[in-house]
Amino acid sequence: MKLEEKLVNLLIEKKLVITTAESCTGGMLGAYLVNVPGVSGVYHQGFITYANEAKHRELGVKNKTLKKYGAVSRQTAKQMAKGAAKHAGADVAVAVTGIAGPDGGTPEKPVGTVFIGCFYHGVVKVKEFHFEGSRSEIRELTVKNALAFTYRMIST
Repeated sequence: MKLEEKLVNLLIEKKLVITTAESCTGGMLGAYLVNVPGVSGVYHQGFITYANEAKHRELGVKNKTLKKYGAVSRQTAKQMAKGAAKHAGADVAVAVTGIAGPDGGTPEKPVGTVFIGCFYHGVVKVKEFHFEGSRSEIRELTVKNALAFTYRMIST
């Protein structure tokens, strides 16, 4: 069984609604979820907030957070997840922000740096990842790790 199927089945079983907040994956995370039959009962909407202005407007990420820490940061991922849950009225929110490349990296935040935030039961946990590969491979790894992280968080 695919990871997205396991996650959707768990959400259905626990009667939880999930939302997504995506930057570097540009909707790919939501697309994985909607490939699963029955997902409409647990996934009502997602947010694609590629630009900082969209993160602020749609998810309530603070401008001072974006200026101080940047869009690709633990702080931004946390605020994205919290804001997505609030704005969607969801029980669970998963947020991804990162640098998929091939450009955009810096010595402090090289290409492949990704932060995944997961909101559940009022708590947000954020994990930092450093992936390698092409742009599409980094996006794919981000989605798979976001699904796994979310599954682990709500199954415990």
